[in-house]
Amino acid sequence: MSRLSASEDASERDAQRAASTELVLANRLANRHATGKSSHRTQMMTMPTYTPYAGPTRPFTIGVSALDPHQWIETDGDLGRYLDEKQQLAKSHYDDIVRVASDTGQAQQECLDLLVEHLLTDHATHYRRHGNTMEMAGHSVDLSDETVPPIVRAGSLIADDLVLLRKKEDGWTIVAAHLAFPSSWSLAEKFNQPMDQVHATVPGFQGGTRNAVLVNRIFDNLQPAVPAKRFNWSINWTYALYHPVSLRPPSDPLSTGVSAANAFIRVERQSLRKLPVSGDIVFTIRIYLDPLKALIDQPDGGALAAKLAEQLESLTPDEVNYKGLAEKRDDLVRCLRQADLAAITV
Repeated sequence: MSRLSASEDASERDAQRAASTELVLANRLANRHATGKSSHRTQMMTMPTYTPYAGPTRPFTIGVSALDPHQWIETDGDLGRYLDEKQQLAKSHYDDIVRVASDTGQAQQECLDLLVEHLLTDHATHYRRHGNTMEMAGHSVDLSDETVPPIVRAGSLIADDLVLLRKKEDGWTIVAAHLAFPSSWSLAEKFNQPMDQVHATVPGFQGGTRNAVLVNRIFDNLQPAVPAKRFNWSINWTYALYHPVSLRPPSDPLSTGVSAANAFIRVERQSLRKLPVSGDIVFTIRIYLDPLKALIDQPDGGALAAKLAEQLESLTPDEVNYKGLAEKRDDLVRCLRQADLAAITV
């Protein structure tokens, strides 16, 4: 992974940040495994699994680091709840959450096979296979059901979303996806588009920018044996895993009438894994939604609040507008600074 790490010096910093959250993750997973399930309310008030806004990597940077293949997918007590929602979305919004190019069947199957092997090897406590049927968290998937695209069968096994990328003449392009939980973007608009177009509205990632060049270089240099990971975060005003939009207004309409203290921090754990046969890349996105109140109420909540406030204050006007925080950024910062002050004075 030396070429990947060398291409972006944020990799080392990102790895350090991930290490700092390892204990938090272990505690949360142990807590959930002890109960075997997690209610909606319990999930919402637990300690955040990841806090990328508390690390040194600032928003709108690439921040990629190497990922242990055994940790490709993370599974916890929320799996059943996520799969419940994916199942409902497949019934009500199938055409919005699924897109497949006609020439991607073999690559989709390669993704499914690799994922099944990983889940049975590295998450055997959550997954069982009986013939062609995978069972997990009260759900089952027929792996041989050819009426369902392989990428949908794969996405129905895990809490993560799956996006298949293929190198084309104009760059790495979205050619298949099972995207149940988009974070303010529309699969219909991004499907069959290269990365320069996918990121056309992202500040600092437009075609021709250094970041755009680095993204394609990282994808080119990715090795099948060494996946990569990165994190992203945003602010939401409702608890909604399914959060698609076609436009990003400078001020999120959903924030109207919602106090800053009632906001949610939406964290994306993303991974990139190159398929060894097709050479396509599987991009995974796992969503975590953490109430701001839950963050502030933690023993180190004041410090976390101060770090998030610093990240928000560092955003440029274009970045603030992209995140839909034109009207709420100052309120959020005040709320977080007050939490930091309260922690200091206790």
